[in-house]
Amino acid sequence: MSDMPKAYNFKNTEDRLYQWWEENGWFKPEARPADAKPFVISIPPPNVTGALHMGHVMFVALEDLMIRRARMQGMAALWVPGTDHAGIATQLQVEKMLLRTLEETREEIGRERFLEHTWEWKEKHGSYITGQLRRLGASCDWDRERFTLDEGLSRAVREAFVRMYRMGLIYRAEYLVNWSPGLQTAVSDLEVEYSEEPGYLYYFNYPVKGGGQLPVATTRPETILGDTAVAVHPDDPRYKEYIGKTCLVPMLDREIPIIADDYVDIEFGTGALKITPGHDPNDFEIGQKHNLAIINIMNKDATMSAEAGPYAGLDRFDCRKKLWADMQEAGMTIKKENYTLNVPRSQRGGEIIEPLVSRQWFVDAEPMAKMGLAAVHSGRIKIVPDRFVKVWDNWLENIRPWCISRQLWWGHRIPVWYCDDCQHKTVALEDPTHCEACGSPRIQQDPDVLDTWFSSGLWPFSTLGWPDKTPDLERFYPTDVMETGYDILFFWVARMVMSAALFTNDIPFHTVYLHGLVRDEHGKKMSKSYGNVTDPLDVMAQYGTDALRFTLLTGGTPGNDLNLSLDRVASNRNFANKIWNATRFVTRSLEKATKADKPAELAYSDADKWILTRLSQIIETADRLMDNYQFGEAGRQVYDFLWGDFADWYVELAKVQMGQGGAAAWTTLSVLRKVLDDSLRLLHPFIPFVTEETWQQLKAAFVEADLGIEPAEGWSEALIIADWPGAGEQYAAAAANFEQLRDLVRAIRAARADNKVEPARKIAAIVATGDKAAFFTAQKPIFAFLARLDEARLEIGDSVEPPPQAITISLGDIACYLPLSGMVDLGKEKERLEKELANLDKQIKRVTGLLNSPFAQKAPTAVVQKERDKLAQLQASHAEVTERLAIL
Repeated sequence: MSDMPKAYNFKNTEDRLYQWWEENGWFKPEARPADAKPFVISIPPPNVTGALHMGHVMFVALEDLMIRRARMQGMAALWVPGTDHAGIATQLQVEKMLLRTLEETREEIGRERFLEHTWEWKEKHGSYITGQLRRLGASCDWDRERFTLDEGLSRAVREAFVRMYRMGLIYRAEYLVNWSPGLQTAVSDLEVEYSEEPGYLYYFNYPVKGGGQLPVATTRPETILGDTAVAVHPDDPRYKEYIGKTCLVPMLDREIPIIADDYVDIEFGTGALKITPGHDPNDFEIGQKHNLAIINIMNKDATMSAEAGPYAGLDRFDCRKKLWADMQEAGMTIKKENYTLNVPRSQRGGEIIEPLVSRQWFVDAEPMAKMGLAAVHSGRIKIVPDRFVKVWDNWLENIRPWCISRQLWWGHRIPVWYCDDCQHKTVALEDPTHCEACGSPRIQQDPDVLDTWFSSGLWPFSTLGWPDKTPDLERFYPTDVMETGYDILFFWVARMVMSAALFTNDIPFHTVYLHGLVRDEHGKKMSKSYGNVTDPLDVMAQYGTDALRFTLLTGGTPGNDLNLSLDRVASNRNFANKIWNATRFVTRSLEKATKADKPAELAYSDADKWILTRLSQIIETADRLMDNYQFGEAGRQVYDFLWGDFADWYVELAKVQMGQGGAAAWTTLSVLRKVLDDSLRLLHPFIPFVTEETWQQLKAAFVEADLGIEPAEGWSEALIIADWPGAGEQYAAAAANFEQLRDLVRAIRAARADNKVEPARKIAAIVATGDKAAFFTAQKPIFAFLARLDEARLEIGDSVEPPPQAITISLGDIACYLPLSGMVDLGKEKERLEKELANLDKQIKRVTGLLNSPFAQKAPTAVVQKERDKLAQLQASHAEVTERLAIL
């Protein structure tokens, strides 16, 4: 019989298996019958020019786990892959490339040539990220791969824009946006990162017309030049007399009103608030409420505009210094104190973002937000973990108009054409040749492109063919689970839910599963500036993909950040080796039986019944946990079962049972196959490569051995399409007995270690087993083997006479005596028993207190009885230990 290689080699396995799976079409939903229930996930599309990071590994591992499990459960599992054109990120990379290679800017080469270069860049680099997703084992249907700028998705974007415009939900207006002076475009809230930085709080006096002054504080003095009001709280006694009066803008002497608004915090600063609607989002809202003028004091490049008077042309920060110096000279300043600022910086480049009023395209998101709130609160969409429902509500209940235009060239160009002759706006699905109002051919398309989130908001249904009623849309929509990072719950998930409600009159998925950030082992965010970024490709090259996947999958819980330790990854590589070695043991044991040894009727030993019961329990537990999205805990439980119960215990027991030959050996091999096979199936969604390779070795060995041992449904062609295991028969009494035997073996091993008994030395033992004598006698060979006892000197009985000077092990109604005279330190043994007695006293006191409390009346009868049984066992152990102490 061919032997398995000594060790598992992930380096020559992973690519080979992935190619084999893909070539056989097993990633496609069509791998299952036509009437199979669909299970669908749309991949969160990574940036087309991006490189793999730990966030990608996390979502791929989680989504691949769900897809592989659904596939094994017989569902038509479809995981739709794709990439995002990533407007700003891609455009910046191409601009840098052009400067480096052609020494030209985008403006110099013009829009058309720039887009040609960008498409070339995308073709060259776009497959890099998808290749890395394949390395992770992502079992996506690559024939259905999409790109947010491909023809079909571009048509979906155009359709969505035109419909929303016709509904009155899309409009053009002057509004405050996050402006990036360096990128020369509006950016989304997600592209703004806030950092705490040292700064100042500047206190100064606002001169009141007709006499008096209002003390005001600001962190951005340059915005004083754009103030259009000063606000105080209506109930603030210090300033009541000023409400309704006017004051003068420092250095400009522009007259502005003093208004009352309960938004003002009486406790903050001076209690008087300067209002700059053109440069602060909160001030903008107050300005709208009080119908204040909006003055834009800044140009798009963050220099001061003509509205800044004598400061026009200065850089914003130079203006800050100059204005403050002028105000000091004029005697208007009070003080400048240190203050920690929350500075908005561009995610791309790090420059400070300027809130700026700009003419942009907006979506009135409020009607859609109501549908998004209803979808969650009606229970049609479940958010895991549910604490994020509060975050969902907070965003959608306080939604603002969504700025969807970007001053970029790479992206979906806004489908609006302006007429040079009559100024009419033509909004159309197809590019028009003339103005729809006056017929003039002199029309110009809006130069802006749409926010990337606009197209990705349509992702779950546009990737399946919407707006056409395609067979894929009919069968696979709505999808099932949207798995993504909690940081984009609003920016992406909410927009998908809102868009789906509007365009498909349905929910896009029934569950939102949120994962946390992957941090370094000390809990610090991974960042190039900290120098603590762990490259997934390096980790996979050293430890294998499975080890990294399993670490991320079992290292955290839904919605919480995870600290990544490479020691943990190394430990999980060892788990892969453990699986391999356990399988190798099984395949090399097949010669212990023949087909002729197959019994007419299976007679399981108590050890068999115990491991089969544990297997059944672990399948039930894993299913319950995975159905509730507790994937990490499910993986940990299966890990503990396979490493502990199976490899460390049952494999050892199997050696004794197979030594008996005949039917016992055949039955043991059938149990080894069953437990190992089902465990590999349970683990396959977590660690697909090692499980498939090991399972193929297991299958080949059993087929070649021809013992008549195989799964009930026969061997599948591959583990990836094998059936998910179901819970089998459980043998409660045999399993409980065996657990007692295990506890006793552990206690004997601990006693041997405490007394430094050589591992190879077989020792005598006397065991009083009460009503379990028949069971322990039947297990004598196994018991002796596991505890390294001398079977000839192993005495088992209902009750036995304890020998003098022996180690005593007390487990409820079972007592074991190890006469180790000459090897035992009697003083040490007495000390150990005294410690045990003190511990038993403590436990008896706790359980007695519990049973004497209201718990006994309120708790279910079965729970109370369990505590009473525990007390009886503790008291029996107490009596036994007390007696032994008296003898010593």
